[in-house]
Amino acid sequence: MGKKIVTFGELMLRFSKEDKKRLSQGRMFCGNYGGSEANVAVSLAMQDEEVEYVTRLPDTQMGRAGAMKLNELGVGTRYIIYGGDRVGVYYFEEAASLRNASVTYDRANSAYYYLEPGMIDWTAALKDASVLHVSGITAAITQPAADATFEAIEVAERMGLTISIDLNYRKNLWRYEGAQPRETLKRMMGHADVMFGDVIEYEFITGHPKIPFEALTPDYDMNLPAYREWYQEIQELCPRCRKIMIGMRNQISSSHHMLTALLWADGQMYNAQIVDIPNVVDPMGVGDAFDGGFLHALKLFPDDNQRILDYSLAAASLKNTIAGDFNLSTEAEIMEVMNDNYQIHDVKVYD
Repeated sequence: MGKKIVTFGELMLRFSKEDKKRLSQGRMFCGNYGGSEANVAVSLAMQDEEVEYVTRLPDTQMGRAGAMKLNELGVGTRYIIYGGDRVGVYYFEEAASLRNASVTYDRANSAYYYLEPGMIDWTAALKDASVLHVSGITAAITQPAADATFEAIEVAERMGLTISIDLNYRKNLWRYEGAQPRETLKRMMGHADVMFGDVIEYEFITGHPKIPFEALTPDYDMNLPAYREWYQEIQELCPRCRKIMIGMRNQISSSHHMLTALLWADGQMYNAQIVDIPNVVDPMGVGDAFDGGFLHALKLFPDDNQRILDYSLAAASLKNTIAGDFNLSTEAEIMEVMNDNYQIHDVKVYD
């Protein structure tokens, strides 16, 4: 089995207003590229992993610029295919004080929107790879895109790759005729070797009421026995899955979050410390940073599930300090945060 990691999804343009303005305010938009699976790819590249990102982009200046940006950050793009007319867009209105953040999608009729099975040579794209990473978003846009996602998974399975799934349930995306998000995500879970999600996603899929996480300080007493019971229920839906992560965030205010995660591996549950993040710069892509940290940590600490979890949470915590969708943290920076016992109050903010 090779060492390369392949991620697959839709590259997007994100537009926001400066200084936490509402979308209706001001004249200037700030733009950058993002998208869950691209975020994971960049995170892995920053940690010196060999990574390929696969998508469909328009053969336009904006499509080519997106691929160039990924190249600049060390992500391979040789298996991106080109066609269609536009890059998908989302507008992100940042949270401020009592006002929550909001996302408005404009991705209909994008190049990825018209992706179909058979367009991507998955045997070539997955050659010499060890992991394929996809998410629920890859299957949420259109039925053909969902079919292409399962095509990639099935080829990867035949080639003996580890299948990494981030559930990434976004209820506002499943709009195509006949969409069945719960059934589709359950089907994806059945293929997973490694799986990520938060309590809201597992609640949606299993019907099990989410367990409250109301931490105001790092010494919050979590109901670990309840999570252990829930994990056993989740495992029944994906018996082949070796490692299952649940992420939790309590948003005390727009800029003050508490973050933690649990890991189920080999019939045992591991819990990490609760991280106090009092000065959130940008919360977008935090889960993707966890995914990227986790997939890298599987190689760093192959026999130490606790350190895998701790490293991944440190990666996710650092992402809160970095503007934009991409986690631009290196392995050395993540290790420093992990070894400093998550005291990230004085971490430098990267812009």
